[in-house]
Amino acid sequence: MQHCASIPNRLSHQHFARSLLACAITCGLLIPSTLVLANDAQSTPAKDKIERMVITATQTQHSELMAPASVSVVTREELDELVIDDLADAVRYLQGVNISEGTPYGRNEISLRGLDSDYTLILINGRRINSREALTSSYGNDFDLSSIPMSAIERIEVVRGPMSSLYGSEALGGVVNVILRQPTPEWQTSVGVQYDTPTSGDGGDTTAYNLYTSGALIKDKLLANLIIDSSERDAWRSDLKPNVDALEDRKKISVLTNLQWLISDEQNLQLDLSYADDDRESDWNNWGTILTNYQAAERISSGLSHNGHWNWGDTRLRYYHEKVDVTDHSALISEIGYITQTNDTVDGQATVLVGNHMLTGGGEYRWTQLDNTRNISGDGQLDDTQSALYLQDEFSLGELNITLGGRVDHHDIYGTQFSPRAYLVYSLTSDWVIKGGGGKAFKAPNMSQSQPDYIIPACRGACNVIGNADLEAETSVNYELSTQYQTDTFGGTLTYFHNDVENKIITESWNRTPGAVLTYHNVNQAKINGWEANAWYDLTQDLSLNANYSKTNAEDKQSGDPFTLTPEESYSVQVKWLALEGLSTFVGYHYTGEQYLRTKVKSEGYGSVDLGAHYQITPMFTVKMGMTNLLDEERDQVATDLDYIQKSRSVYAGIRANF
Repeated sequence: MQHCASIPNRLSHQHFARSLLACAITCGLLIPSTLVLANDAQSTPAKDKIERMVITATQTQHSELMAPASVSVVTREELDELVIDDLADAVRYLQGVNISEGTPYGRNEISLRGLDSDYTLILINGRRINSREALTSSYGNDFDLSSIPMSAIERIEVVRGPMSSLYGSEALGGVVNVILRQPTPEWQTSVGVQYDTPTSGDGGDTTAYNLYTSGALIKDKLLANLIIDSSERDAWRSDLKPNVDALEDRKKISVLTNLQWLISDEQNLQLDLSYADDDRESDWNNWGTILTNYQAAERISSGLSHNGHWNWGDTRLRYYHEKVDVTDHSALISEIGYITQTNDTVDGQATVLVGNHMLTGGGEYRWTQLDNTRNISGDGQLDDTQSALYLQDEFSLGELNITLGGRVDHHDIYGTQFSPRAYLVYSLTSDWVIKGGGGKAFKAPNMSQSQPDYIIPACRGACNVIGNADLEAETSVNYELSTQYQTDTFGGTLTYFHNDVENKIITESWNRTPGAVLTYHNVNQAKINGWEANAWYDLTQDLSLNANYSKTNAEDKQSGDPFTLTPEESYSVQVKWLALEGLSTFVGYHYTGEQYLRTKVKSEGYGSVDLGAHYQITPMFTVKMGMTNLLDEERDQVATDLDYIQKSRSVYAGIRANF
């Protein structure tokens, strides 16, 4: 992606960026993907192979092939090549991932395997980020996704399928774990700029700047990095609906720094600090009346971690704090909301090898406080606490690798939940495995769902939704079976998954009778199952092909209604070509299948052809250029009538300098 230095005023943003775009076009570029790979000691292959390593599935290191879960990875190099606004853009084309529309004005949410974004756990270096108590998902809260500086990311690991046995509540759909770049012993700096503009409609220009610098403040003793991302996007109005914003106006900046004290060869101490400010404004259609919506989120977080690598095993102890201040001003509500959510977490973990058994155990304590005098009656405050203990055992019986684990969570309102998990990986050969497993997961109701004092305006201002103190925690029983094959030049996976959710929480149907009061209920059961397939092939040393496909069936078993905003199928195809030394290109197509936007309201599928190039002009300068939605494909009339509009053909270009 891009890296940036300074943040000039808005006029110079666009003047500079347009000059850059013209320059990039004359240079003639396009984009590919170089994988950062490592040897997997656990797979014991018959010949040397290079494989990507993952940690999220077990909190210990495995190759993708041998990991006891369905895992996909997005690398730093792949991020550098794309035009990305936030975390949703970064994982958009992975199998099993659906980027659903949180609002009609361009907010996106990450859904995994048919469950909406409330069931996707977002982590940074294995720790939670969360502002959903301050601004619920019904308000299109994607501020968590945009708070992470894209140039701070080393890689993204996406685990599809429930992971409550390690991570507790909210992980019914899966986990997205953002692994940040660590400080380096040698100084390195990069600055960059990127510009993106739609070719039709009104507005929509986006300019982004980034700065990354890392090195040793004290050689072999104190390392540090600093990452700054800033972007500004004008609201975009499509020619299909010229009186409303299909993409909201957005201005954001995020800053992250990490200090790492190398105490000795066995241990280090890390302090990380981050700040993010994200302001949004949009004009949207409320039953024929155009209203203005303004929301802003300011986030300050800090963390202190001790990591030990001893002769007998590894340990980690950390504390982290997150404070999110949200300003919510919608024309639907006369009172401006000033909301503060504070999250504090202490956790510890140890991994030790006992004979043939790798044991990982740990504990976690979290407390959350919410101040919201607009939506919470009484003193305007709510709080809750959760604690957990977990244990995992990894061992082998010949060619069979076995992972057993369980986690006990205690919530101060919903009591105790136990989430067990078992997973098997059997190596048919060094290239081919069959793996599968099952387990139980849970999700506790959030504050807005469970507290009768929490009142949310809904039905576009015509009704209110209040919490229900009688709700039960949602639980699921799930399993999957997969086979995966991987060689130096080609590979693929085929996976079947099934998830039965008990006590799924739903909101009562809209009631536009003035003053109507709705609440939440547990339904008997929901069923989600489907297939995922992925294949890749290096046709030559310079030409490769990658494709994936997902099929999902998700329905409420009580009513028989399918889930809304859940595509029945999706697929991606991408061809990458190293045209010249230093010049890599790609062309890809992504299709999102038909889905219900409302109950009984079905929309047809739609797609997008994207292409790009990435060219290293000199060791210092790298440029990129490309187009998204090359064929200017539009969504159908059903989606358009509900203000769900796909962004038109857009052109982007960027330049980065490395020092």
